[in-house]
Amino acid sequence: MTDRSLSFPAPRALTIALLSASLLASPAAFSQQAILEGERFHPQESSHGMVATSHFLASEVARDVLAAGGNAVDAAVVAGFALAVTQPRSGNIGGGGFMLISDEQSDEVIAIDYRETAPAAAFETMFQDENGEAVTERSRFTHLAAGVPGTVAGLAMALEKYGTLSLAEALEPAIRLAEEGFVVPPRFVKGLQDTRGRFEAWDASMAKFFKEDGSAYQVGDLFQQPDLAATLKRIAEEGAREFYEGETARLIVAEMERHDGLITQEDLAGYQPVIREPSHGTYRGHDIYAMSPPSSGGAHIVQMLNILEEYPIGEMGFGSADSMHLMAEAMKRAYADRSEFLGDTDFVDVPLAGLTSKGYAAELRAQIGEQATPSAEIAPGNPVDYESNETTHFSIVDDNGLAVSNTYTINFSYGSGIVVDGAGFLLNNEMDDFSAKPGVPNAYGLIGGEANKVEPGKRMLSSMTPTIVKRDGKNYLITGSPGGSRIITTTLQVLMNVIDHGMNIQSAVSAPRMHHQWLPDEIRTEAGFSPDTLELLRERGHTISQQSAMGAAQSILIEDGMYYGGADPRRSTSSAIGL
Repeated sequence: MTDRSLSFPAPRALTIALLSASLLASPAAFSQQAILEGERFHPQESSHGMVATSHFLASEVARDVLAAGGNAVDAAVVAGFALAVTQPRSGNIGGGGFMLISDEQSDEVIAIDYRETAPAAAFETMFQDENGEAVTERSRFTHLAAGVPGTVAGLAMALEKYGTLSLAEALEPAIRLAEEGFVVPPRFVKGLQDTRGRFEAWDASMAKFFKEDGSAYQVGDLFQQPDLAATLKRIAEEGAREFYEGETARLIVAEMERHDGLITQEDLAGYQPVIREPSHGTYRGHDIYAMSPPSSGGAHIVQMLNILEEYPIGEMGFGSADSMHLMAEAMKRAYADRSEFLGDTDFVDVPLAGLTSKGYAAELRAQIGEQATPSAEIAPGNPVDYESNETTHFSIVDDNGLAVSNTYTINFSYGSGIVVDGAGFLLNNEMDDFSAKPGVPNAYGLIGGEANKVEPGKRMLSSMTPTIVKRDGKNYLITGSPGGSRIITTTLQVLMNVIDHGMNIQSAVSAPRMHHQWLPDEIRTEAGFSPDTLELLRERGHTISQQSAMGAAQSILIEDGMYYGGADPRRSTSSAIGL
């Protein structure tokens, strides 16, 4: 990738467009036709770059970096650390994730894998009881649930290789937000109230998230995090390895030793992020780049698009029974394959070329008829040619051809609920993303197999799907989403809404969503689809389950020299800001 080093000129005059999703109504409040026509769903516009994150404070500090002459990677790293402060339920330094970077100048797209790894003492049956049955609480709400965190190493690698700021400069806004505090919004307060029962088992968690007398923070209160500020300062002063070999590492290991956790000093010192080649496919003249394993997202985004490409989806129309039927059938088959074939390619052979081939998609397409195929009749296929629910996503582009799509997580909302005493951040519970026992679903209902069994040093399978679409060699659509098992289908629908249905980017992320993951055998829908359409789907043999909102796809579209930002209204603090 081209050296993007640059000096910092005086900030250019800003034309700031700030969109807070709290100002947008729920997608269900408008008709499908209104969404298609873009009524009340106007994207933010800019001619000099765009930032779209799930928290307006992170968007603002990332925007400031671009305004001062920094590039998209600089802004992404600043946003990542800022979200670790302002959105502790999903932003993190105690978790991990994936970053996709596309550089038009070098015509290169690279993927940084900073997913967590299993500790060296981990073993295949560690989340099973003496009878061989999976013990779900053990993989979710104990110190055993934590994988070795990758966020600090991953963001530092991105900055060192492709950014222009020093790590200390990139951490400064996050340190300020942690030290000085920020005013808490309603979603923050409700999240803490809903999770209090999990925090109460841990003194450090209660001390961080509740007042000294045990009372809850209220909307408008100032929330300060002195322990987290001290941790970030140590990293700024000593470098990323401080987290893995310094005082922060010592605090993590002490936390593990007090509570029978597995992460050791050697596990932390040995952690390294990995640069990988992204999954790649084409769809209606567009190049689709998305994260490769140990994320399952990229492979299955390409697989589903390959299946759907031969159908006139645009003519069928958004939200029609025909298009939703075909999407559900494609989703079922992709998730069935996910259960069998996907895992960490450093440990298992994944048939990536087969899964993403047009030929294999044609075989799967031939199985799809007018009626729903029961999931019980769908088994993982034979994709030959082997080769090598709380999350946050943000998308950032600068005006020099650099685009970043980043998704990272601590797994559940507030991860394990366990704060590292003295360090001020939450431990992830990503070990639940392994197959505790092949064939037993995880917290998101996803079935896993031998390819995703627990092994020392292995990265657990993920659904995170940071995605960059290029058209005619240029960055076109930057997107991704949180949402557990619904991440992949959420991202799929944003792509289809833009490419097939011609929606503007705000309409594309605001439109109601559907989801099918093979098992359970049901189409999950958000509110907003026509009751008549849902009845037609039932007549075709589909089971419909209307549930809560899915995902939060912070997205950017680049067209004719303009940047358009779409902040997802499903997250009340989401914002898109252009320069």
